[in-house]
Amino acid sequence: MSARASGARPIVAALYVPGDRPDRFETAAASGANMVILDLEDAVAPERKDAAREAVLDWLAAFRPGDERHPALAVVQVRINSGERGDDDVRALASSPAAIELRVPKVETPGQLDVLAGLASGLPVTALVESALGVENAYAIAAHPAVTRLALGESDLASELGTRAPAVLDYARIRLLYAARSAGLEAPMMSAFPDIRNLDALRADTLRGRESGWFGRSAVHPSQLPVIHEAFAPTDAELDWAREVLSVGEAGGVSTLASGEMVDAAMLGRARSILRAAEPFA
Repeated sequence: MSARASGARPIVAALYVPGDRPDRFETAAASGANMVILDLEDAVAPERKDAAREAVLDWLAAFRPGDERHPALAVVQVRINSGERGDDDVRALASSPAAIELRVPKVETPGQLDVLAGLASGLPVTALVESALGVENAYAIAAHPAVTRLALGESDLASELGTRAPAVLDYARIRLLYAARSAGLEAPMMSAFPDIRNLDALRADTLRGRESGWFGRSAVHPSQLPVIHEAFAPTDAELDWAREVLSVGEAGGVSTLASGEMVDAAMLGRARSILRAAEPFA
């Protein structure tokens, strides 16, 4: 496990909810998502942002996680606005009695997080990287002491770069993966897939991300959640391999599995990661 990891179960699926739609908050919390992201930023029109913040604060004041209505829900995040409005969001959220995390958009340098860290009273921060400069500064952002998760905003990044070509986005994904792990964070979650109706494309893209070392994905519609869960669930073969590697490898040295594969201590970390990835599905 990473040096800065909390030990909590990994998050497989996160669901965005517009902050000005309080009628959807409870539905999202009971949807099967492991994380709900109450969005005060892009999903809310400028004239509705104050009302959205009040709606989020009201719901958080009454919300009690961990009960029988929300068995899968582990984390509630609030995506704040950028700039001065974001500072106001943090001041308001810091007084909330709920255990929440902040999702900070458009982070390009670690210095942007210094003011928020002072306002946030120790609230965990997910730094959302959405620009070429942010990608280039990914490690410095991930290493900021307030940051507990790193995330990639692919839609904004693609708009800046003028392309959604897989090779271009894969470069950013790999940069963030290396940055997060180098800074002692868990592997980042994948960005939301914008085509809500194309579940086959969502599945294919999510499996590619899993192959590249990412774990978990955010969603913009509940229909995407089962696909994301399915894509990240370890297979029986992977679980059997991981258990056998641990059973024969923890004594040290080089061992041989029943299949004839040779294993050594270098493989123990991957085996433990597979078993940990299975925890949300238990």
